[in-house]
Amino acid sequence: MTETALKSSSANSVFSPDAPPLLAIVGRPNVGKSTLFNRLVGSRRAIVGNEPGITRDRLYGDCEWRGRTFRVVDTGGIIPEDKELIPSEIFRQARVALEEAAAVVMVVDGRSELAAPDLELVRLLRKTGKPLFLAVNKIDTAKQETLTPDFHRLGVREIFPISAEHGTGIDDLLDAVLAVLPASSQTTSDQRPTTLPNTADRTPETDLPTTNDQEPTTSFRPTTNDQGPTTESLTHDQGIAEEASAAGHEPRAINIAIIGHPNVGKSTLLNQLTGTSRAIVSPIPGTTRDAVDEVVVRDGKTFRFIDTAGIRRKGKTHLMAEKLSVVMSRKHLEAADIALLVIDATEGVGALDATIAGYAHESGRSVIILVNKWDLVTTGKKRAVSQPKTARIQDSKRPNDQNIYLQRLRGALKFLNYAPALFISAETGKNVDKVFPLIEEVSAERYKRIGTGEMNRFLKTIDFDRASVPISKRVKILYMTQANVAPPTFILFTDRAVKLHFSYQRFLENQIRQAFGFVGTPIWIKNRARG
Repeated sequence: MTETALKSSSANSVFSPDAPPLLAIVGRPNVGKSTLFNRLVGSRRAIVGNEPGITRDRLYGDCEWRGRTFRVVDTGGIIPEDKELIPSEIFRQARVALEEAAAVVMVVDGRSELAAPDLELVRLLRKTGKPLFLAVNKIDTAKQETLTPDFHRLGVREIFPISAEHGTGIDDLLDAVLAVLPASSQTTSDQRPTTLPNTADRTPETDLPTTNDQEPTTSFRPTTNDQGPTTESLTHDQGIAEEASAAGHEPRAINIAIIGHPNVGKSTLLNQLTGTSRAIVSPIPGTTRDAVDEVVVRDGKTFRFIDTAGIRRKGKTHLMAEKLSVVMSRKHLEAADIALLVIDATEGVGALDATIAGYAHESGRSVIILVNKWDLVTTGKKRAVSQPKTARIQDSKRPNDQNIYLQRLRGALKFLNYAPALFISAETGKNVDKVFPLIEEVSAERYKRIGTGEMNRFLKTIDFDRASVPISKRVKILYMTQANVAPPTFILFTDRAVKLHFSYQRFLENQIRQAFGFVGTPIWIKNRARG
């Protein structure tokens, strides 16, 4: 990467002078960088496991120590001389992190011999002129501390034997780092030493198998980080009292998860939306593993985009890191307000797309469908794929007809009939600017609240005889109220305790949408027997 390109790619990551300073964690693959990162931020933000090269994109988090707050960035394993696409892209991402950082911690494996990439990496780090610290990781016992002197060959003055898994030695490392980090206005009122969060004490959700010589297993659960707040999903079994107490106003930041199967253009879309090279993009399916998030402030509104790993079928995930990436993608989806479902226009809507769409629908996320790579269809470089023979005949006549494509898409995703669809090209940026106003519209609809009086006046106008419901399943609705937003949740008070027939519920939902909109968001309807 040239110097000009490096400055350009990091220009979008500049923070205000009042923002906390940034500490970069770098090193070769599989030395324990992500384990150290998770230890510092106090959450399982990054995937760790036995497989080298799991981390690829930059991951950010907050750390508090002795009353001071600073930011931490985890980078992928660096092999400076590797010219392959993904390793070179990891190196580019790491260089952006180094440009932003106020200090650098280089992590090495204390149980392995120094290698040529370590020496080359130290040489490159010295050129940055940033304060440099060497963390000799995996020193789990006092006997192993005798291995530390061997690493003086690297010529780094500040050397600290640590165990990222057990948390030993990290206090000394942080004390030294704080001595060189510039002070910021964001400090805590309590100046007493802060105990490091112990991620090992948390209940694991998904674990990777480890051996004694490899990085420790750390499970993941979604947490907030420095990028902004998250919104937790509403479960079906919450009580009416909890539902009625929910606030009806929009959040300060809109959390948007970009979802889809591998290689549909999610990372390219993130880079286009944010105007950065935030995520690594390659034609290799499964490039993204950790969820990558980026904040965009546009016209006074804050958008937090989360690029999730591509969701594959269970039988198609072989590496443990890939399996955990799918778990993480679903958890990040459940922490979002809106899901951007990316469809590859050249492939059409498949069973996997429908499954992923079902995840978003069932979790109560608002959905916007983005048909990506439409430029390849319109230019004739790659025709849209259609399964039925009649559809292929239609394709040959009108291969770039959006209306026909949209009809087939709606047919395959009938349960998302409320979701707006937009044809885009993430590669060229065509129509990507229309995504922002669509997100704002859907977010407003997600937090729309209808008064009880208005709902009951609407209820009197509905002819329920039009609903095709068996007589035994029919109920009399006494009154109706909106109990919650995000997603809009309505409570029907009926004359008897009978579960609503699905056709009755669908009919009522359609009538609500026709009267009040709720574009892009699912509607939940529950019924309670009065008395």
